[in-house]
Amino acid sequence: MTAPRVLWEPTPDSIAATRLHRFATWVSARRGITFGDPTDYDTVWRWSVDHLDQFWADLAVWTGLLTETPGPALANPDMPGAVWFPDVRLNFAEQALKNGGDPHPALVVVDENLETFEVASASLRVQVGAFADTLRRLGVRRGDRVAGYLPNGPEAVVAFLGAAAIGAVWTVCASDFGASAVLARLAQVEPVVLVAADGYRFNGKEYDRREQVAEIRAALPTLRATIIVPVLHPADDRDGTTPWRAAVANEQEPRFEPLPFDHPLWIVYSSGTTGLPKGIVHGHGGIVLEQWKQAALHNDIGPGDRFYWYASTAWIMWNIAISALVSGATVVVHNGSPSYPSLDMQFAVAEKTGITYLGTSAGYLTACEKAGLRPRDRFDLSALRTIGSTGSPLPASTFEWVYRSVKSDVFLSSSSGGTDIASGFIGGSTLLPVVAGELQRPMLGVSVESWNDSGQPVVGELGELVVTKPMPSMPLRLWGDDDGERYRATYFEPWPGVWRHGDWLEITDRGTCRIMGRSDSTLNRGGVRMGTAEIYAVLDTMPEISDSLVLGVEQPDGTYYMPLFVQLMAGAELSGALVAAIREAIRAKASPRHMPDEVIAVPGIPRTRTGKRIEVPLKRLFQGVAPEKALNATSLGNPATLATFIELADNRSTSWRKPR
Repeated sequence: MTAPRVLWEPTPDSIAATRLHRFATWVSARRGITFGDPTDYDTVWRWSVDHLDQFWADLAVWTGLLTETPGPALANPDMPGAVWFPDVRLNFAEQALKNGGDPHPALVVVDENLETFEVASASLRVQVGAFADTLRRLGVRRGDRVAGYLPNGPEAVVAFLGAAAIGAVWTVCASDFGASAVLARLAQVEPVVLVAADGYRFNGKEYDRREQVAEIRAALPTLRATIIVPVLHPADDRDGTTPWRAAVANEQEPRFEPLPFDHPLWIVYSSGTTGLPKGIVHGHGGIVLEQWKQAALHNDIGPGDRFYWYASTAWIMWNIAISALVSGATVVVHNGSPSYPSLDMQFAVAEKTGITYLGTSAGYLTACEKAGLRPRDRFDLSALRTIGSTGSPLPASTFEWVYRSVKSDVFLSSSSGGTDIASGFIGGSTLLPVVAGELQRPMLGVSVESWNDSGQPVVGELGELVVTKPMPSMPLRLWGDDDGERYRATYFEPWPGVWRHGDWLEITDRGTCRIMGRSDSTLNRGGVRMGTAEIYAVLDTMPEISDSLVLGVEQPDGTYYMPLFVQLMAGAELSGALVAAIREAIRAKASPRHMPDEVIAVPGIPRTRTGKRIEVPLKRLFQGVAPEKALNATSLGNPATLATFIELADNRSTSWRKPR
């Protein structure tokens, strides 16, 4: 192991200026606990996981969510089935809109032409009030589902908060989903109202979705009304739909239903790579508390900050970005492509809107690095304080690119979490140094460990990422899983009562963390387990390679096949020299055991709509499982890329079946 490369460090003064320090100081006075001077993150974290009830109760009071805790914070610590704040009533939308008189805008909306407009906090409140009133007039009640088929625009925010205000359950699919992919999700949850855009703009083009909307409406017999957001065409109610302008015309102060802490807030979906997407149900209270923690104590944002995370409505980061409203921050809504009209578009948005926290994907930052971009030379990023990265492991070289080419004093926060918890397990803190290629620590209130096959915690080696104590934002349930069997099988096997997330995690002896890919797609050659991320980190530095995917396939004869698929940059060829360079780079930067058996050029790498490689379904394909059983093509953002893999897998499995 090389020595850690520290790229950024806090000072005693910078620590004292953080919200986490203020919270720790307040807790110290309240409970007589010492957290160090300056505040020591590891000491706060240890208290937060050893005393979950104290941590979450104190956070609720410190943020003003509660004046004092009525009853227990954690009435039942069992997983699954933990019971949080059973005596508390609240409403997510009320918390998100409580700053109605704030002089800072609630939203700043920006499109691909860098045209912007602001939505004042007071204006957002009365639009939400109007939409909630429309839902009530349509007979929507607590627990009914309100669905969106929408791009990332202000209407999606209004519709979500309006549904939450009355206790309806929100769910949304992005406008680029085809009708079959939408119905694979929405038909499960039986929505009573659909809010749909007639189209969307992306990469400088317009996409008409009226045909898809009609197909979706026809296939959802539970719908009482469809509300159309006019993006490309004038509003028209002749087909029995309601124009958006009518749904928000009666502006008024919203009435918020006081709801139990665990009342369902939204349904989000798993990728659906191996079957119907699972509907994951989260509650009002758990999301409010988790997002308060993430915004204030980890992201260090509040009133006056401008928070941005590039996401479509299909990615949990959209939910998390909108949830930043609870902290009083302004949310920057980017409606369009992340890299149009040029790759550095997100930095252009940062300059245009004065973003203080820019959140994006690791893939985007790596693409900027590969393209040799230097945003610091082109844009005024003086307001930018923090860059957040998630979605996949961020290579060490990209950490260094950020400090070299974006901003030398920015705080770079790489995090790992999931749709399953609508939050992070491991992330950043401005109380700690930033080390190239590493995540800083487990997040507050999250009891993360790395376990070996025997269920023992390990340090300095790969293990399963597990969570040994409950989090408020863990799913209430999976939709349609009335007996909880699917929920338990998904998260609590092989260790009952312990959340197994399905990621490989190494916790170093310094307490930092490295996510090494999905544990169920782990490479295991000769009994040595390896994360796929180690190979991707090497290939990400090679200019000839645009994208890559590696599989570890156990073959019927007991041998192991490890192919590496590469998508080449325009003009590059998979010559013998390039294959040799790939193999040597992997040997030198990862290990000889990481060397692939074969390097295969493909036109594209299959990814989900949220940008994740589908390693496990493709592994099943190469193990001889029929394509229709191995994966669900509607879950992919680029389904055309599957054809090459299906042909390659079929040729290989056919060779297994030939008589020898």
